[in-house]
Amino acid sequence: MAEIKLESVAKTFGTFAAVKGVDVTVDHGSFFVILGPSGCGKTTTLRMMAGLELPTSGRILLDGEDVTVLPASARDIAFVFQLFALYPHMNVRQNIAFPLRCQNYRRDEVRRSVEETARLLRIDHLLDRRVGGLSGGDRQRVALGRAIVRRPKAFLMDEPLGALDSEFRKLMCGELRELHDRIDATTVYITHDQLEAMAMADVIAIMNQGRVEQIGTPQEIYDRPASMFVADFIGAPPMSFLAVWASLPRGARSIEVDGVPLEMPQLFEDRAEGSLALGVRPENVSFADSAGLRGRVIGAEYLGTTQIVTVTTANGQIKARLPSGNAVRIGETVGLALRPDKLSLFDAVSGRALSSALYGGHHG
Repeated sequence: MAEIKLESVAKTFGTFAAVKGVDVTVDHGSFFVILGPSGCGKTTTLRMMAGLELPTSGRILLDGEDVTVLPASARDIAFVFQLFALYPHMNVRQNIAFPLRCQNYRRDEVRRSVEETARLLRIDHLLDRRVGGLSGGDRQRVALGRAIVRRPKAFLMDEPLGALDSEFRKLMCGELRELHDRIDATTVYITHDQLEAMAMADVIAIMNQGRVEQIGTPQEIYDRPASMFVADFIGAPPMSFLAVWASLPRGARSIEVDGVPLEMPQLFEDRAEGSLALGVRPENVSFADSAGLRGRVIGAEYLGTTQIVTVTTANGQIKARLPSGNAVRIGETVGLALRPDKLSLFDAVSGRALSSALYGGHHG
């Protein structure tokens, strides 16, 4: 398998900048997910890796070789699309074999490779079936089989589960990750679904408006977001923000919220001042009668073993994930205790992180 490296890669369409100077390294054997909302530039970035689009500037390296201007056919990369793009007049065996036949493999090699791939994907019993009568999940397996049958250097997948219903998506998430591990693949996977990304990725790159906001492991990105955008995009529900106005030196370890001093991680910038946002995940909020920070309960969402309780304060709304057995009354005033080692502080204007416990994510 191969390392893929993007160096200051940019793509413009007329006056519109779709991708703005992306630097990314996908390690050998990594399951690398590019995550972001629609229109953020993730698919354009993937298409440039594949050779389906040429970058306006920057370089693309595949296994150390500069492939920036090489066409897709010269890159030894397999592409899996959201729409299965199967040949309806062919059966499963013929669809999977198609890339090998195009490269003039011997008939016995084709048969052996197709049958081995079908067994790997657990569709060997479907080889003589027409693809039109297959379920969505089986058709996606056929599309994957056509991609992996020739064992390319890397697999590029553009929202391959987007056409499946939610149950199939969950099943295929696990199967895709298991398949990746079994064939020791290098995989770049595009999605706008954070749950897919968190479940499958070794490393996630979060894109926003053509730029990479942060690259890190799922845990790094969840626990130590590099920006308010990342903190708001990751998590269900996302991080809550309390608006504060302050001037804090580098050594500051507390911040006043509505006149109440709250302990927080140390700043990693010389000074934080002006309009700031204190961020906290719902699971790091608890109710405590003795807490100085107060708020009024305005909603509760029952989720089985837990409930998400929404509390409004003088500095903004905050969500708490509590055991469902905790009695909560709409309209009551409660004290809020925030776990200090799990707080993040952001510049509310630029959105960048100013303080975060054990900060270790990479800025894009």
